[in-house]
Amino acid sequence: MPPVLRAEDVSFAYPGLALFSRLNLELGPGEVRVLVGPSGSGKTTLVHLLAGILTPDRGTVYWDAHPISRWPEEQRVRLRKRYLGLVFQHHYLLPELTALENAALPGWILGRPDPDRARRLLHRVGLAGKEGLKPEHLSGGERQRVAVARALFSRPRLLLADEPTGALDRQNAGGVLDLMLALAEEAGTAVLLATHDERLVAGLPGWRIERGGLVSLGS
Repeated sequence: MPPVLRAEDVSFAYPGLALFSRLNLELGPGEVRVLVGPSGSGKTTLVHLLAGILTPDRGTVYWDAHPISRWPEEQRVRLRKRYLGLVFQHHYLLPELTALENAALPGWILGRPDPDRARRLLHRVGLAGKEGLKPEHLSGGERQRVAVARALFSRPRLLLADEPTGALDRQNAGGVLDLMLALAEEAGTAVLLATHDERLVAGLPGWRIERGGLVSLGS
């Protein structure tokens, strides 16, 4: 089987700023890897490249055997909806929707609404009884838990999380991280977690961004 995610000789630069040169990484089914580095090191840019939101200047990003960075945006978007789950530092919940409606949103977008699955996921993330609340009535940790439920709603093959606990205190951050990894493991989802907080992910394998390349954190 091909890796769930593969970056092959990926290079990318903003005008006047070269970030990555001939970068390579792989992530297999069910694997969890971290991507660490200080603010400004390029973590978000790399996540966007791996998510097909940005296109590398050279090299190719593959999802399974699909060379998505060579595809037109419309084709990438179609595959992204069913292949990829995304969690960001800011939850990006729709304020006019309830927790249940936000968690179920990917199903509506795909034309396969399943509020019962959204409800089950909200129960798993500890939000039983809060399905009808809108984001303004949820705490920061609760909003991020809704975002995790939404990202996993479609049983994605790949979950990319960019500083998903960056806006939370350490207790809530650890709880959200543990929950996200447990739910992803249940579904066999491959996970790449980008963070500046190496203490939070101590012991997890992955890579550190250094001088435009990746240094292994171990296996």
